[in-house]
Amino acid sequence: MAVQAVMLRRCAGLLALALSLAGAARAQTQDKQPSTFGPVIGAALLCHDHLDNAYFYSWLTTHFGPPYKHTGGAYWFRTGDATLWGAPVTEVMVSDDTSEWVFVGAVADVPPDELEQAVNKAAGVRHVAANASAYPLRISTPGSTIAYYNAKSKIYCAKFKPLPPRR
Repeated sequence: MAVQAVMLRRCAGLLALALSLAGAARAQTQDKQPSTFGPVIGAALLCHDHLDNAYFYSWLTTHFGPPYKHTGGAYWFRTGDATLWGAPVTEVMVSDDTSEWVFVGAVADVPPDELEQAVNKAAGVRHVAANASAYPLRISTPGSTIAYYNAKSKIYCAKFKPLPPRR
């Protein structure tokens, strides 16, 4: 009986050590941008990729941990010091299943005109102002949109999610 108690304490100690190491590894992952961030998230934001919110939710959870909030029909993830096209990206959001739209979006810590220039320079995609208002949406040919978001920008790709066929 005493041997079993000692073995149980050792197993519990090893489990605690493994969990703390996994937590440290996840914290390191959250602090460092994954090498696939640009190809995966950047391509989706520019509407160059198929949008599957379950895939992006899983990808973001794997690389940045669980979402820090769920509001406005989206799960929001903090991205630490991530960058896209040379612009700092502080948050990424992915739609839940409550909307007829599936979308991926990001908050960039630069004004929309600077983000548009950075995207154009790095990816060759132009976002043209939709109108002459003081705060116009900027829309690309593939369909991505850059919008004003306080003193920052929000860039997103949204596509209609058709209903499943009737049976």
